[in-house]
Amino acid sequence: MLRFRKLLLCDFLYYGFFSLAILFTIFQIHIQRTSYYSFKTKEVVGTITSIQEKEGRIIYQIKAEELLLVYTNQPNSFVLGDVVKVYGDFQKPESYTDKNLWNYEEYLLHKKIYFTVQAKSIMPVKHNRNIYYRMKQAVINRIHKNPYLSTFILGDKSFLSSRVIRSYQENGISHLFAISGMHISLLASLLEKLLKKRFNEYKRYSIIILFLLFYLCLVGFSPSIVRGVSFYIVFQGNRLYYFYIKKENLFLFVLSISLFLNPFYVYDVGFQYSYFISYALLKMSSVLNSQSKWMSLLKVSSLSFLVSIPITLKNYNQLNFFSVIYNLFYVPYVSYIVFPLSLITILFPPIEFLYNFLTSILEITSFLLLKNEFGKLIWKQVPNYVYGFYFVLLLFYLSFKNKKLLFGFFLLLFVHFLIPYFNHTEYVKVLNVGQGDSTLIHISQKTILIDTGGKGKNGTLFYNVLNPLLKKEGVSHINYLVLSHGDFDHMGEAINLVNNFKVEKVIFNCGSYNDLEKELIKVLDKKKIKYYSCIKELNIDKNKLYFLQTKEYDNENDNSNVIYTELDGYKFMFMGDASTTTEKEILNNYNLPDIDILKVGHHGSRTSSGKEFINEINPKYSIISVGKNNRYGHPNKEVLENLENSKIYRTDQDGSIMFKIKNNKLRIETCSP
Repeated sequence: MLRFRKLLLCDFLYYGFFSLAILFTIFQIHIQRTSYYSFKTKEVVGTITSIQEKEGRIIYQIKAEELLLVYTNQPNSFVLGDVVKVYGDFQKPESYTDKNLWNYEEYLLHKKIYFTVQAKSIMPVKHNRNIYYRMKQAVINRIHKNPYLSTFILGDKSFLSSRVIRSYQENGISHLFAISGMHISLLASLLEKLLKKRFNEYKRYSIIILFLLFYLCLVGFSPSIVRGVSFYIVFQGNRLYYFYIKKENLFLFVLSISLFLNPFYVYDVGFQYSYFISYALLKMSSVLNSQSKWMSLLKVSSLSFLVSIPITLKNYNQLNFFSVIYNLFYVPYVSYIVFPLSLITILFPPIEFLYNFLTSILEITSFLLLKNEFGKLIWKQVPNYVYGFYFVLLLFYLSFKNKKLLFGFFLLLFVHFLIPYFNHTEYVKVLNVGQGDSTLIHISQKTILIDTGGKGKNGTLFYNVLNPLLKKEGVSHINYLVLSHGDFDHMGEAINLVNNFKVEKVIFNCGSYNDLEKELIKVLDKKKIKYYSCIKELNIDKNKLYFLQTKEYDNENDNSNVIYTELDGYKFMFMGDASTTTEKEILNNYNLPDIDILKVGHHGSRTSSGKEFINEINPKYSIISVGKNNRYGHPNKEVLENLENSKIYRTDQDGSIMFKIKNNKLRIETCSP
C-alpha cells in the first residue's frame, strides 16, 4: 500500500511538472516581444556564431544584443567567433503573405531573431580567441564542404542540393538526415564500446554525458538532438542508479525540460515528430520486439509512419505509403554503415572516397524511387480540429491498444482523402505567387490552372509556394494548364509543375512560341501531354471558358489569353498581361456584360486597365496579383483610381484570394496572416 502511494505521488509530481511546462509554454508564446533594434539601426557589433553559403550569398548569424542574420554578397573572410562591425539596412524577414504557407518570419521569431541585415560593409573588430569556436571551426574546416559529413556530423544540410533534399522528403526518408535520437544512441554505443575496457560503468556514463553535452553545443540545440541527449542521460541514469522511475514519467520529464529550454519548440516539425514517435515507441515497446530483426524493424517503421500521419498531413498534405518499405533499407544502411563511417572519415581522411561512393548510393536510389508514383497521395487541408481527432484516436490507441480505435483512425483518414471528390463547391482562387500570376479554378470536378507564376530561382517559387498551395487544396492532378502568354512571371514554373503533377492538357496563347514555351513543349512531347494554341473556347461540362483574344500582335503581352467565363451566374474575366490595345480590340468585338470578378491585367500596370475598358465592364471586385514592394511600382496609382468603384483585393496585402460559389451564393475569403 505504501509503495502504491509513493508511485502515485511520483506520478503526480511528474504530471504536475509537465503541466507547469505547458502553462509556461502558453505564457511565453503569447508574450508580446519587442526587438532591441529598429529599422533606423544601421550599425551593430557582434560575434559570428554560424556561417552559411546559400544561392551565392554568405549568411552570418551574429550574437549582439540579440541574434541577427546578416546577408552579404562579399566572399567570406571570417571564422566562427570573430567579432565584427556590420553596417547595413535592418529589415524584417521576408515572408509570403499567406497563412497557408510556411512562414519564414515566424520561423525566425521562434529562434528569437527579429531582424535580418543587408550588409553594406563588414569590418573585423577582434579575431576569434574562444576555444569552443576554434574547435567548431576546426571540425568545419576538416569537413571541407562535404555535404554528407556536414549533414551527419554537424546537422547542417545547407551543402545538400535542394533537389536531393526534396527527393528524400518525397520518399519519406528525410528524417534520417537530421541528427536525432537514433544518431545519439549510435554515438553513445560506440563510445561505450571504446571505453568499456578502461573505465567502469559509472565513469563511462559520466564521460559519455560530457561528450554528448559538448556535441550538443557543437551542432546546436535542435529539438531532436536535445531529446536524444536528454533521453540518454535520464534513461541511462535511471537504470544505472536504480531509481525505478517509470519510463512514461521520464519521458514527461525530458519533454518538460525541452519546453522550459525553449517553449517555441512546439512549432518545430522536428520536435513534433521526435516526441510523438518516441512516445509511441515507448508505449508499444512490448509488442515491437520480435525474434526477427527485420520484423522488429518493420513494426517500428510501420508504427512510426502511423503516428506521424497527422503531423505529415498538417504540414505537407501528402503521404507516401511506400516509405514504410523504403525505411527497411535506409534505416540500417544509414545507422550501421553511413553514420559510423562519417565518424571514421573525420579521423581517417583517406577513406573519404569510399564514403562518397556509399553516400552516392543514397542519392541514386532515392531518385530512382522518386519515379514510383504509386503510394503517393495528396490530402486536402482540413480544419485543425480534424488533426486533433487524429491525435486523440492515436493517443487512445497507444494507451488502450484497442484495434477499434485504429479502425476509427483509418476511417477518418479515408473520409479525409475523399473530401475533394465530394466537394461540389465551385471556386476561383487567385494564388499569391509574388510578382506574377497564377489562378486556380475548380468547376464541374475539373481543375484548371491559369499561369504558374515564375518569381525566384531554381524552382523556389514552385516548391515553396505553388506546390504547397495546390496540395492544400487537395489538387493531385490538373485537367487544363492555361498559359496566358510566354513571359517568365506567368509560366516560369510550368516545367516544374508538369514534372510534379499529372497535367492532361496545356493551352497556349496566339502567336509564335518563344524560347520558354519551346522548352516546355519539349517536356510535353516527352511526357506525351497534348497542347493547343490560339483556341476560342474550352468546354468543361456545363461550363465554358471563352478566349476573347485571338488576334496576333508582335507583342507578347498583347497576345495574352483573355478569358471570360460565367460560373453559377457570376461573371469572371482574366486579363493576363493584355494592354489597353487589346482592351480596345475586345470592346470593338464583344458586347461585354458587367463583370463580377475581374482579374486585373498586367499586375495593375499603367499600360492596362484603361478607364474606357473599366467603365464598360464595370467590375464589382477587382483582383491585382502583385509582389510586395515590387520594383515596378505596381499597382499604378492611375489604375487604382480607374478601379475605385470596385472592391479591390491585392495578393501583396490579402494573400491568396478565394471566391467560393455554393447554392448560387458568392463567398470571398482572403489568406493573409
